[in-house]
Amino acid sequence: MMGEIWYGGTIYTLKEEGETVEAVYTIDGIIQDIGSKEELIRKYDSSKEMNLHGAVMYPGFTDSHMHLIGHGEKLLRLDLSTYTAAHEMKDALIKKVAETAQGEWIFGEGWNENNFIDRKIFHRLELDEITSAHPMILSRVCRHAVLVNSKALELAGITKDTESPPGGVIVKDEKGEPTGYLLDQAQEIVKAIIPKATEEYLYSALKKSIQDCLQLGLVGSHSEDLSYYGSYSKTFDAFIKLIERDQLKYRAHLLVHHEVIDDMHNEGHRYKDSTDFVTLGAMKIFADGALGGRTALLSRPYNDAPEISGVEIHSKKELEELVKKARKYEMPVAVHTIGDRAFEYMLDCIERYPAPEGEKDRLIHAQILTYDLIQRAKKLPIILDIQPRFVATDFPWIIERLGEERLEYSYAWKTLLDEGLICAGGSDAPIEPVNPLLGIHAAVTRQIPNDTEKTIYQPEQRLSMYEAIQLFTTGSAQAIGTENKQGLLERGYYADFTILNKDLFSISPDEILETKVEMTVVDGTVMYRRRNG
Repeated sequence: MMGEIWYGGTIYTLKEEGETVEAVYTIDGIIQDIGSKEELIRKYDSSKEMNLHGAVMYPGFTDSHMHLIGHGEKLLRLDLSTYTAAHEMKDALIKKVAETAQGEWIFGEGWNENNFIDRKIFHRLELDEITSAHPMILSRVCRHAVLVNSKALELAGITKDTESPPGGVIVKDEKGEPTGYLLDQAQEIVKAIIPKATEEYLYSALKKSIQDCLQLGLVGSHSEDLSYYGSYSKTFDAFIKLIERDQLKYRAHLLVHHEVIDDMHNEGHRYKDSTDFVTLGAMKIFADGALGGRTALLSRPYNDAPEISGVEIHSKKELEELVKKARKYEMPVAVHTIGDRAFEYMLDCIERYPAPEGEKDRLIHAQILTYDLIQRAKKLPIILDIQPRFVATDFPWIIERLGEERLEYSYAWKTLLDEGLICAGGSDAPIEPVNPLLGIHAAVTRQIPNDTEKTIYQPEQRLSMYEAIQLFTTGSAQAIGTENKQGLLERGYYADFTILNKDLFSISPDEILETKVEMTVVDGTVMYRRRNG
């Protein structure tokens, strides 16, 4: 069987900071040998030569936490994330309504009132002015809140007499009427009556998403999608059909939401079941909400809203029961924990019901912590899934939310690494842009791109370039126990490469934003190649 020799550029192994090799020999999707170009060509003289033409090769970048189908939906739907004024968002919605048949749903993704000077959150009556003939649902950037118009409320049966569900809030005005702003579990009342996604829709959204990820240098993702589209099996099948049957090579590690964990087992699937590229992972749980809508669960009230401390998606007792259920299935858990109280709840649960032998639980986001929580976390077999790009999105408004005194252990990526915790890097796309270079830039600069003030938020928490790249390589591999075959360029490891036109270790931080992906290689196959010119 003929292999490939990759040479002609800078090749970083990431085994040690700065370590490079001259050439890599791969065969059948595995790195078989490394060494000098001449040595490898002599040993494997019938191999295909893959000249990098001066480009820079890294171990393949993997996003440790995102929603692949959700990212595809954002690309297919009306993207509201770039608007910086309420009137721009309104104009985009008016245009979308004009293009949509009467009675069909209007979907919008990614609005963020913190990008508006007036911090405006639309009222349902304002959305009714845009359309009362279409039900409308607009997801906030955090995906822990939506805005809906009166038509959507009517279809969902939400009135002034409807009580907020456990773990959610139906926001009401001073007369007790719903405003159309629904937080966390209250969203589900409306989402439950939206027509279920077809298999064709799931396939097309997933295909668009993976193609976008590949062109941005990602060789894989840890994704959580399996409970949101009406059927575990229909959603799982979309991954299998696209990645395995139609050979869009991409390594998809799928977390399994607790609401479909029984479905998974009833289908005959088990934790760690794997095809060539699709693997079933930990049981996903949400412990709290998000900071934007003040639903992240804090141990003390919000600085800018002293009457609230966030939302428990589940009570502590319910969290314990969910962890026990995962242990019954011999599974680790992966838990959304943004606030320090939510993180504390999960440490309590994990200490009481430890992960199966040899497994690691995952606490996702870990944004608001304390010294004591970090010390407790160090003693447990856990991974922290962090999203460096949140720094560029959440500052400076997060300072209003938390107050200065809570910042020392908030978004404290450097502290977490220095304390010996294993951190994996992700985007949480579609909430943040999926581009891993934006995450790396945020990790090393702690700056908002193109900020004329050049403000550095918590400069002591900046990571080195090596640490930042490790989040998306070795960190993502450690998160799923594949560090013996992913995340490094080494013999026996996957031939998964991210090939860039610039050397991240030698350029200025802002040049990261201009860096282009030359090739993305999965399983030794070039899945994306940049066209010059």
